[in-house]
Order: sequence, then structure tokens, then C-alpha cells
Amino acid sequence: MIKPLDISDFINLEKNIPVIDVRTPLEFEHAHIPRAFNIPIFSNEERVQVGTTYKQKGREQAILLGFDFTGPKWSAFIRQALEIAPEKKIALHCWRGGMRSGAMAWALDMYGFEVYLLEGGYKKFRNWVLGKFTEHYQIFILGGMTGSGKTQVLKELKIKKQQVVDLEALADHQGSSYGSMGKTSQPSQEYFENLLAVELHSVNNNQTVWLEDESLTIGKRFIPTGIWQQMRIASVLKMIVPAEERIEFLAKEYGELNQQFLIESTQRIAKRLGPEQTRHAVEAINDNRIVDFVRQVLVYYDKTYALGLNKRDPKTIIPLYCDGTEPLTNATMVLNHFKMMQPSVV
Repeated sequence: MIKPLDISDFINLEKNIPVIDVRTPLEFEHAHIPRAFNIPIFSNEERVQVGTTYKQKGREQAILLGFDFTGPKWSAFIRQALEIAPEKKIALHCWRGGMRSGAMAWALDMYGFEVYLLEGGYKKFRNWVLGKFTEHYQIFILGGMTGSGKTQVLKELKIKKQQVVDLEALADHQGSSYGSMGKTSQPSQEYFENLLAVELHSVNNNQTVWLEDESLTIGKRFIPTGIWQQMRIASVLKMIVPAEERIEFLAKEYGELNQQFLIESTQRIAKRLGPEQTRHAVEAINDNRIVDFVRQVLVYYDKTYALGLNKRDPKTIIPLYCDGTEPLTNATMVLNHFKMMQPSVV
């Protein structure tokens, strides 16, 4: 049985019903619906040939060529689907809800699957994603200078049943020049947006959702405009942690990273850091004096954070003094402080 679903019903399908994306590996790799599996009807090259045939010779010739390509593959498609969905309930989509997903739905239905088919395909999902960024959220920002341990505090807040969206985790980057932590890639901008939209869909818009104070860019990924604008006018609970505590925190974190990565990351901000401080920072890295290195670069990051904070309405900034960077202690303080001042914020 094939059940066409609009995007709202498709998004709210039970989590135990797997989603199958039948687009090409290249399309899937670029971006896809989070938690989807890829069973491509066509290879990257086959799709190009079918598309060319459609334009040059028409729809019927393209369909025949498509069946020429897929003829030997159908039993393998069904076996893959059975591995992914042994209970024979499955959701499907292609780019626009056309021939590719229709053909796969037909084959799986014939085999006895209960098939849920997304009307409009991945294109409709992308429209839904962009729509999520126009909604209003009760955003509250957790701020603090670099090394305050904001990310760890957000994790503790989530454990305490607070609504938290971790933008850095979704972007797979910690925001600064060193934020890749030595990793070589981030999700595409499109996939980052997909992940963020699904995360936002899980929150209650009438309750506070915590985000970390970020720049517009997290590594090479941009925070979508609608969310960024809401973040910039939201109230900020700024953790004020002593500089030495922050230096110690960062030294532990950066001390585990490759020296060459630290040097290259430092050189990327050389113009803003200044030639003398850059030289001292690189020398400290080479000498394995990580505390001295952190002390040098933190001067730049503290100035940068202060500049960003100065662009906000001072009335929206609430200071919270913390003795150290212990996540649970600070999360408890943050939550208690937030509850005390909530009536004046909401």
C-alpha cells in the first residue's frame, strides 16, 4: 500500500519508520533529510544520461533508458530496503516526488511494503526547512568570553531538561580559527540548515530555547538569517569567568591538538593578532608552552568578543560571575539565575 503524505505528516512520521532517499549518491552526499538512508535508483552518471535523453528525445525515451539502467537492480533494491526496514514499513522520496520515488514505491509496494511517499520530494522538504527559520522562537543566549566553557554548560542544561540547540555541534565546528579541532570537513551549508531545522522542529516555540553566543559564521557555515536576527536581539546571560581559569581550560583543550594545526590556525589570524603576538604564539606552540600560546591569542579573542557584545543593547546583557569552568556548577548557577530573573525577561 502506498500512502502519499504532505511534508507536515512526513516530518512527523514515527522515528522507527526509516526514510529512504532514492536520489543519486552525489545528491545525497551534498545534503539530505537527517536520518535518511540512500538507495539510489540511478548512479551519478546514469542520472545525467537520463536527464539528457529527456531533454533531447522526450519523456518516453528517458523512461525506457531508466528501465534499461535499473532492470537488473530491482532485487538488490528490495533486499537493501528489507535490511533497513525489516518490518516492511518505509518512507520514500526523490527530488520532486517524480518518477524515481514513484518507481521505487511501486516495486516495494508490490513486494508487500507499507510505503509512505513524500509529495513534492526533497524540494518540498527544503521549502519546509527554510520556513522553520522564519518562525519565532523564545531564544535566550548563553554568553561568555572564549574559554568560559559555554558549550559544556549547554550540555548540562540539556541534561537538566532545558531546550538547547547546539549550533556548533550541528556545524561540526567550535567557531574560532581553531574550531575545527583538526578535523578536515564540515557539513555542507544545506545539510547544516537541514539539521538545524529538524532540531528547531523538536522544540516548543512557547518555551525558552538556549543557544550559544556565536558569530554569524561557525567555521564556513552561516547561521540562517531568520535565526541570526533573533539571536542578535535576544537576552544574553554572560558568564564572567576569571581569565586564568579560562586559560587553563583552553590549555587542556588545545594541548591535545596537533602542533602544526595550531600553528596554521594561528597564522590565519595573524593580521588581526598582530605580527609580534603571532610570533610569540607560534614560538610558544613550538616550545610546547601551551599556556603561553593561549595567553597570547586570548587577547585577540577577548577583544573580538567584547566588540560583538558592544553591538547589542546593553539592557539585554545579564552578567553572571562564575569562579571557574566546572560545567555542572556553572549550569546550576545559570539556571538558578535565569529562573530568578525570568519574570522580567518573559
